[in-house]
This record gives sequence, C-alpha cells and structure tokens, in this order.
Amino acid sequence: MSRKVLPVIMCGGAGTRVWPESRETMPKQFIALIGASSTFQDAVRRVSDPIFDTPIVVTNRDYRFLVREQLEEIGAQAMIVLEPSRRDSGPAVAVAAELAAKRDPQTIVAVFAADHVILDQSAFLGACASAAAAAADGFIVTLGVAPSEPAVGYGYIRPGGAVASGSARQVEAFVEKPNLATAERYVAEGYLWNSGNFFFRADVMLEELRAFEPEMAEATARALAGAADDLGFLALDAEAFASAPKKSIDYAVMERTKRAAVVPADIGWSDVGDWGAVWKLSRRDENGVSIHGEGVALDAKNVHIRSTGLLTAVVGVSDVIVVSTQDAVLVLARDQGDKVKQLVDALKKQRRSEATEHKRIYRPWGYYQGIDSGPRYQVKRIVVSPGRRLSLQKHFHRAEHWVVVKGTAEVTRGAETIMVHENESIFLPIGAVHRLANPGKINLELIEVQTGSYLGEDDIVRLEDAYNRLGG
Repeated sequence: MSRKVLPVIMCGGAGTRVWPESRETMPKQFIALIGASSTFQDAVRRVSDPIFDTPIVVTNRDYRFLVREQLEEIGAQAMIVLEPSRRDSGPAVAVAAELAAKRDPQTIVAVFAADHVILDQSAFLGACASAAAAAADGFIVTLGVAPSEPAVGYGYIRPGGAVASGSARQVEAFVEKPNLATAERYVAEGYLWNSGNFFFRADVMLEELRAFEPEMAEATARALAGAADDLGFLALDAEAFASAPKKSIDYAVMERTKRAAVVPADIGWSDVGDWGAVWKLSRRDENGVSIHGEGVALDAKNVHIRSTGLLTAVVGVSDVIVVSTQDAVLVLARDQGDKVKQLVDALKKQRRSEATEHKRIYRPWGYYQGIDSGPRYQVKRIVVSPGRRLSLQKHFHRAEHWVVVKGTAEVTRGAETIMVHENESIFLPIGAVHRLANPGKINLELIEVQTGSYLGEDDIVRLEDAYNRLGG
C-alpha cells in the first residue's frame, strides 16, 4: 500500500457492563481484562504495522494522563486529542476527519475502538488492507465480523454485491440487535456483526457529515480551529465542541449514506461488552472455570472468578460470574450481563461512590488509596511516581501527617524544603502551604493520616500545578 492509513483510536467510554472492575475513574479500556496488557495498549500495538501512520488517540480530559502513561509503558507514540465533554462517537469522528483533511484531504482514516479484542492480527491486517483500498475508492467501510454464534448483543449488517477491488461489499442494510430466533436467521443468511470499526477518506467523511449533520460538522470544525496545546495534548475548544449534537457515527452517517461498504472479517473479534464475553475470552479448565487473581472453585462449572486481592471461593455453582474488588463484590448469572449497566445506574441514583470510583484513585503524579476512615480522621496510602510532584496547595479544614515507607520525599512546607526518608515522618498543620514531590528513581510510598472537621477532596486550594488543574 503506497499511502499509509491514519489510525484513530477512540478511548472515551466508561464500560459500565464490566463493573465493578471498570468504573468511570478507571474504565475497561485501561484494564488488563484479557492477558497482561490493557485493551487500549493492545489496540495501539495492532496499528504499529508499517501500513499505519502514527495514531491519533481521542479521549476525554479525565483520561489524558492515563493514556500518556499507558503509551509510555509500551514505548508507543501518539497524538492525543482531548474532548472537553462527551458527545458520542459522531463528533469524535468528525474531529478526526478534520485533522486528517488538514494533512491531505484524501488521507485514509481508520477508526478503532480502544476496548475491543482482536485475536488474529494477520487476518486483521488483511481486512484493513481491503478496507483501505475500498475507502480510497470513495466508500465508507466498516469491518463486518463473521459471526461465531447467533449473538443477540450485536447489531448486524446485510451485505450485498461487490463494490470495489478486494473483498468489500455493498451494505444493503444495518439492522438493530435482534432476538435469538432472528439472530439465528441472520447467521444462516450470511449477515455480519457490525464491529464499529470504520475506514474512510477524510474528504468523503466530511462531505457526508456536512450533508447529514451540518451542525455537527460546523461545531467540530470550530472546536478544532479553537484548539490549544495543553501540556502536549491537543485540547478542543470546549464551547464549540459542546454545541455539537450528541450522536453516534452510526446514526449520524453510516445508516444514511449511500457510500457504505463492508469488508467481511474473520479476525477473532469481541467488543468485550460484558462479563460473559470476558469469560469466553479467558483461559478455562475442563469444567469451564476461569480464575483471574485470588480465586478457588470447587465442584463448579462455567464460572469466572476475578479477584484483585480478597480470596474469593465458590462451591457447587454453575454459570456464575464472581468479581471481587476492594470495595465491591458482584455475583452475576452468566447470561444476565446486560443488567449490570442497570445495576450501576441504580447505584448512581443512590449516590454510591462505588458506582463510579475505585478505592484507588489515579492522578497524573501516581495514585492514592483509602485505607480507613472515621469521625474526624482518614488514612490513605499515597504513591508518587519517580520525578512527579503534587500541586502546591493548602487546606482550610484538615491537618496531615505523612509517614514515608518507601523512597524519599521532598516536602515543601511554607518556606522550608525538607527531605523525608524511609521510616521518617512530617506534620503539616491546617493552612500550611505545602507540596509533595518524588526526586528519586523508585516509587515514593507514604501513609497519610488526615485529621480535621472536613476531609473532602474539595478542600484543596491549588496555588501552583504542573498538570493545569484548576480550582479544587
């Protein structure tokens, strides 16, 4: 292929159907649900082949440092574009098309989800080459996955005749998620799963967006025109982007265009949409039992256990998913995966923090994790990555005691700069201007004990911050 394909990785979803492991503060694309790497990292590795250009990652502001850190872990480079608000996939694709068109209007763009699994890399690259060839001819091409079963959780595509050189075929219809009987008929009649991965020429996509969604096209063009550099990220203009209609690219363009085509792709694909899909993709024993972490199963069949610390044991059960985290346990019938989203929605209505936050909260400098709390006190474990530092800040309602258990802390307290070593401690009174930094080569770990009348995270006044975080 003479012209490289520009890969765009969409990385903004919350993944609530795999709660409690996936939550808004750490969604599934950044978690190693299958194998040792996150699905985002696997997606980046997939587009490291020479047919692809350096990728663009579209994510929201909350995940920007997670994206950068996970790219660094695998030694990968990418342009990272920040969405200031969530507007679904349509505006994100529109921004990607605008960016590509500025390079060359005929740039071939490939849009991939960050939370999908693809097991057959060779077949994937072959499908990408066919899709790119059809896109060069002016088609908007989706990868249509050959069904492995009559699944009811996917949309389907009815393919028609050939439209270009290679394996691309006309899309006769996109159809919504069917019931089981209809899904069985679709599989028998040669329908394909809609994978949600697209290839298009930048000018073609922009033409269709201007025809079908002129308000979206205009808003995203303004958002890109007003974009600014933010610590190496490209931050879209918030006001312009917020005016774009919130709509998926399927509804905005794919189900309306006359240029839709599909490349049949038998690539070992899964959108890892729920815990049942995780179980199917996991290594299982002769009884269908898969265990990730600290788990034990006795007289069990077709069970998935995932535990991130607590020993989790099941006895005499079948077709069950058990997920145990530090602050929540999910026990789920394996065929009821779609109901987890309803559960999370119910938890949000109850204002349960577990619906959206883990006990471990990631920050640009590392993370903190709650250990214990009570009236007027709170205990946390804080880990600061080498070379990172927290904001210069103060609190109106709490004092803090820090005990270093690993590494060396550089502590600013008022006009002082103090080096605090392992097994040493320091006290920060209410109102003291302070900063914590890790000048060393290993992680800095400390125990923080907060005491005071109010211990909320919003009792932080940032005076100076290396990560452009404003307010509390």
